Amino acid sequence: MTSPQTSLARLPDWSSLSEFGRMAALEQCRRRMAHLGRMLHAVEHIYHAEALHQGPLSGLPYVAKDMFATGRSRPSWGCSSPQAPALPRASVIDRLDQAGASLIGTSTMTELAYEPSGMARRRALNPWRFDVIPGGSSTGSAILVAAGCCFAALGSDTAGSVRIPAHCCGITALKPGHGKIPLDGAMALAPSLDSFGMFARSAADLALLWPVISGDPAGADERLPRVALLRDAFEASEAELAAVCAGAVSALAEGGMTIEDVSGFSEEADRHALTVLLAEAAREHRARIDDPSVDATLRKRISKGLAITDGELATANSARDALRHRFITSCLGEGRIAVLPVMPIRTPRVNQTDPASGDFDPRVLYALSRFTRFVNYLGLPALAVPAGFDGDGMPVGLQLIGGAGSEAMLLQVAVRLQQRTDWHGRVPTAVASDIAGEP
Repeated sequence: MTSPQTSLARLPDWSSLSEFGRMAALEQCRRRMAHLGRMLHAVEHIYHAEALHQGPLSGLPYVAKDMFATGRSRPSWGCSSPQAPALPRASVIDRLDQAGASLIGTSTMTELAYEPSGMARRRALNPWRFDVIPGGSSTGSAILVAAGCCFAALGSDTAGSVRIPAHCCGITALKPGHGKIPLDGAMALAPSLDSFGMFARSAADLALLWPVISGDPAGADERLPRVALLRDAFEASEAELAAVCAGAVSALAEGGMTIEDVSGFSEEADRHALTVLLAEAAREHRARIDDPSVDATLRKRISKGLAITDGELATANSARDALRHRFITSCLGEGRIAVLPVMPIRTPRVNQTDPASGDFDPRVLYALSRFTRFVNYLGLPALAVPAGFDGDGMPVGLQLIGGAGSEAMLLQVAVRLQQRTDWHGRVPTAVASDIAGEP
């Protein structure tokens, strides 16, 4: 099953390359970082080549969101000057290094990973269309993967900041379950919601990365899970977007997976997620409320979180276990995964999410993470996978949610989907001429 855009040029994934092809791809990524990555305002630092270890990821070029301590530059956390204290190098960087991956730079991010989507010191550009947002705070990482400047990237996801950029930029991204991967050496935003995340063009590439990063054994159970389609979430989405995601679910059904309709999107978990996000972020970054170097709108958002009392925060946190149990029982029980759109709306224009714009619409900003933040609150793993394109030619993402420890299973399902579709390797339209014109 393919979409009408099958004839478009494609970017390869790492899994498909020969050893010689991988060596050439590493050098090509270094060149693209310097030109295309900077043009898209997605590059914070570019690193010179270092000697590589031999291992399962030997030579794989990747970047890290500029909130991770890499040992090679001081992270900015998206601010105008370096913010991070002298932290030891993040253990996730060490794991990739020991597996032979090549860290070629760091990617831009929104300020403190908390600014409205798409806003930053230098607005990062979506490689599909420059007038629409590239996603949440991990935008630089998603942009660089989508534009072929690297084959993998590290990000963070507190309310959807890995899955939303994957949707907007047309790539694949995994948010592991809460606490599955240590976040040492990285900036915290809302600790009980924070999760490490990783981007790649394909689920097959993420499946190469996952055992290295997690320590879990390679491979997955050959038994296929049943798919619980969250009907209430589909019905709450824009009709065109819901239809695109339904088409991807049909591709799973054609591949032999059983699809069942359920109603399980939790509005209550979503409300509590917002409370926890605002309150924990304010307590984590209260020292920056009076810092004039931090954006005034961001300082106002942090201040708003301090109005949430400790008692209100405790109430939101105390409901978590019961709501997680309810979602698992109704949607994930008996070997199922849940599917719903990554976002209920099409990728919006930048001016709709910019508080400084006269076209700013807070309802649009709220809707961006409506289907993602509740997953962080429940602490469950989730995967964003390309599902097709909307009428404007923008990518659309499908979200898969599993129970604790189901990351490898989610990747297995996404690999099967991508064996039947070709949405994940497309060259983004706004940079297609730049890539085609390379020597």
